[in-house]
Amino acid sequence: MLSFNSVSFTYQSGGNILDNLSFNVRPGEFISIVGVSGSGKSTIFRLVTGLDEPSAGIISLASDQNNQRLGKVGYMPQQDLLLPWRTILENACLPLEIAGMDKREARNQVMPLLHEFGLAGTKDDYPAKLSGGMKQRVAFLRAVLSGNPLLLLDEPFSALDAITKLSMQEWLVTQWERRKSTVLFITHDIEEALFLSDRIFLLQNKPVTSVDVIEIPLGRPRTRSDLHRPEMLLLKEKLMSRLQSEVTV
Repeated sequence: MLSFNSVSFTYQSGGNILDNLSFNVRPGEFISIVGVSGSGKSTIFRLVTGLDEPSAGIISLASDQNNQRLGKVGYMPQQDLLLPWRTILENACLPLEIAGMDKREARNQVMPLLHEFGLAGTKDDYPAKLSGGMKQRVAFLRAVLSGNPLLLLDEPFSALDAITKLSMQEWLVTQWERRKSTVLFITHDIEEALFLSDRIFLLQNKPVTSVDVIEIPLGRPRTRSDLHRPEMLLLKEKLMSRLQSEVTV
């Protein structure tokens, strides 16, 4: 689905972020990218989307090397970025309208999905009326409606309260398992990464020359109680220790 082959990236200011980095993401995987602030997580996302181009190396997205990445991934940012003057239905229809679909046809396609995404009864509401969790459901629906099999989720639950965050994590797993899309998920929350992921890509060192790949020893479906298994507690402790060693005070 996605591969980085000897990819390097340097900002014009001279900051070298990635150096000869290679990794692969298989179709249908849920991958969490974990690292301290400034470790290159957002840079990787910008490269995947095509907003930035590598200084060297090749990025392959569904076998399309280096070209035409713009518009070929779904993206869900930290903030929901809903348009306050559009209703929930109108916000959800936005990617279809941008793609050229007739407004009536877009509404007909989106309406059944509102119920599926837990948004029944909100079609005529404006974003200001919704809770943070509900807004993120709309944002995820928009990412899905982009029609792209690769979804990039950039800390989408970081602004939510603890209880809502746990609920949204479980909801996201349900939606992902139903659609079998491929997900790249940025998070600073180790427990979140362990619960959601098939594999974790741990970014260390600056510039990033490799990702440390951690396989999650849990099958699916999984529950919160699985995180309390001895092997999972040990893995969490190891990840926390490695991240803390990267933090400079």
